[in-house]
Amino acid sequence: MNSIKLDLFEESWPLSRVFTISRGAKTTAETIRVQLTSGPVTGQGECVPYAHYGETMESVISQIRSLSGDLQQGLSRRELLDRLPAGAARNAVDCALWDLEAKTTSRPVSELAGLEPPKPLITAYTISLDEPDIMAEEAAGCSYPLLKLKLGAPGDAERITKVRNARPDARLIVDANEGWQPADLETLLQVAKTNTIEMVEQPLPAHADDLLADISHPVPITADESCRDSDGLADLARRYDAINIKLDKTGGLTAALELLRHARTLDLKIMIGCMVATSLSMAPALLLGGAADWVDLDGPLLLREDRQPGLSYSGARVDPPVPELWG
Repeated sequence: MNSIKLDLFEESWPLSRVFTISRGAKTTAETIRVQLTSGPVTGQGECVPYAHYGETMESVISQIRSLSGDLQQGLSRRELLDRLPAGAARNAVDCALWDLEAKTTSRPVSELAGLEPPKPLITAYTISLDEPDIMAEEAAGCSYPLLKLKLGAPGDAERITKVRNARPDARLIVDANEGWQPADLETLLQVAKTNTIEMVEQPLPAHADDLLADISHPVPITADESCRDSDGLADLARRYDAINIKLDKTGGLTAALELLRHARTLDLKIMIGCMVATSLSMAPALLLGGAADWVDLDGPLLLREDRQPGLSYSGARVDPPVPELWG
């Protein structure tokens, strides 16, 4: 590949409301956009630093800038896998390289990656952690067919029950963000089953999830923080029924595709997830959605305003990206 010029941009996107999970709350989405230019063509990618893994805006920007010389020499996606570890920095650069190749060759990324052309998908809509009645009221006031409930605090059984009563028609999944206590785990899983919850995401801390191998799973349990890449995936399959693939964890679409293929050989179910970010972060992940059991790419729906051009959302339906955005 020819020499590539690197530019990066720190961007802040106000949220439409406070977004709360078990580890804290946020009012803005802080993103980093990478722009790669080769000749007259420019590709772009976006990432969100993953605080759970010790990433900050400063550390991710430093990692990206360290690639400037390699990019001038025509760094490939395969070389990038060796040059940076899994994480947000590699994600933004990897996705920008895919976009750059698509625009250089006038071929969509799905074709370049050997995937089926993306189709419209139904995404989950996230209801952030709050008092049970408030979460139930929000669920009742929206028409999304698949809701994801943020949990991980005392009162989760009541939250689940009240949301289910408020939306008996909806498909429900829940995310404890490592916030459940081992002593409560089996009781809460039974509450989830009683309320026809389809899946429980990351109930225990990633460093203390061995218990999941020794108890029954009345509903599927999905690894999020416990699953970053393919390393240790076979052992992970002893404890979990599914994994949540996020490009900011895997370090890009290239690694995510490898993780998806490996997970399928182990009969793990697949969730495609996201950080709170713009359509530029969602677009590459949409290519994986056709192979997923659950799609959770609602980041732009949580923003006050998305970037333009952005993805087209019609309720819970999200359409494939236009080439001007990505891919």
